[in-house]
Amino acid sequence: MKIILLEDVKGLGKAGELVNAKDGYARNFLFPRNLAIEATPGNMQKWEERKKLQEAKDKEEYEKAIEIKEKIQKLTVELKGKAGEGGRLFGSITSKDISEALMKQHKINIDRRKIELKDNIKSLGVTTVEVKVYPEISANLKVNVIEG
Repeated sequence: MKIILLEDVKGLGKAGELVNAKDGYARNFLFPRNLAIEATPGNMQKWEERKKLQEAKDKEEYEKAIEIKEKIQKLTVELKGKAGEGGRLFGSITSKDISEALMKQHKINIDRRKIELKDNIKSLGVTTVEVKVYPEISANLKVNVIEG
């Protein structure tokens, strides 16, 4: 039986996919739990419309992500930290600090979990940090740590 999944089902597929399932599994498990609907002509038409809307929305988000990437590539974020001899910081600069500075200085809101730091920044100077803007799109942000 062909069904349209309304939610992710382990071992079957992700939400919004058209898949084949055994009749009993669909009627006794998926339908009562509102995990799927039968692929009738009416439901198929609604599914196609929803799919087109989702594709348009994804394309728009992708284009916005490209714009944000271009902005971030040109920026430098300045952070202040107390340092000892040799330019070593007493604390460290974390992805949260970078995210907050990006918001304050340039009005760009990036979640701290999207900032890829191999290790916290522990010295003065310029460091390049990778920022995941969208799946498969990342930008390089320059972080300048100065003594303050």
